[in-house]
Amino acid sequence: MAVTWAAVGDVTRRRFAAMGQPALVASAVVAGALTLVAVVGPSIAPGDPNATDVLSSSQGPSAAHLLGTDSLGRDILSRALAGARLSFAGPAMIVLISTVLGTALAIFSAWHGGWVDRMANRFLNVMFAVPGVLVAVLSSAVFGAGFWAPVLALGVVYTPYMARVVRSQAIRERHQGYVESLQLAGMSSWRIGVRHLAPNVMPIVVAQATYGFGSALADFAAVSFIGLGIQPPQAEWGVMVSDGRSELLDGALQQSLVAGTLIVVTVIAFNILGAQLSTRSGGRR
Repeated sequence: MAVTWAAVGDVTRRRFAAMGQPALVASAVVAGALTLVAVVGPSIAPGDPNATDVLSSSQGPSAAHLLGTDSLGRDILSRALAGARLSFAGPAMIVLISTVLGTALAIFSAWHGGWVDRMANRFLNVMFAVPGVLVAVLSSAVFGAGFWAPVLALGVVYTPYMARVVRSQAIRERHQGYVESLQLAGMSSWRIGVRHLAPNVMPIVVAQATYGFGSALADFAAVSFIGLGIQPPQAEWGVMVSDGRSELLDGALQQSLVAGTLIVVTVIAFNILGAQLSTRSGGRR
């Protein structure tokens, strides 16, 4: 199943990459705007995202509540804006962890080659078979629901996806003429790796991190949706979708619809942006 999903991801990325310059600009604008909202969201929220008003519960859009209210009378717009920060903070930490671990492993294995690279490649193949959300769920069940348990679990699970792409680029760089010249000049392997090899693979690292952010956001929201990530009453998009389930039968779609739409738009924007950056960096797609 892991191989199947990897193949699906490669096909999707190629389709996104074929969209060209307009898609790059549009996705960058949308991703940038959503990131800005995540940074300043709590400050520009029109009200307290956790303030309840049972007399105004499950109301539709109005002048007082532009996106309506949830079953507890909380303003959905305020919760969506405030929840953007946690919704982005989790995936950002997941991508940071996987980027640091994956890049370090990829450069180390590509530099040494031989049995080191073979063992690293086998380790990555094993890790590809590990379902990310399941590991995050088990981690939250063992260590307690919250922010860090799913973040650390998903960060480790996402590491091989980063390492696979960077390893291919690092192997190509490893066999470039400048590397042999620096070795002949007496430069140590550590300095060559840090000062030359790592900067030259950085474009593909940035592209893969951008592409992985959307998937990380979806997985992080999924863990919160099932109650093992961010906990109510904290505002987070996955929590909002979960809270809105009880309102659907009453015809109040706004909470789940708003949060779900934000998740989908964010994932698509970052996937397209990552695919476009990957194309321009010459990375594996």
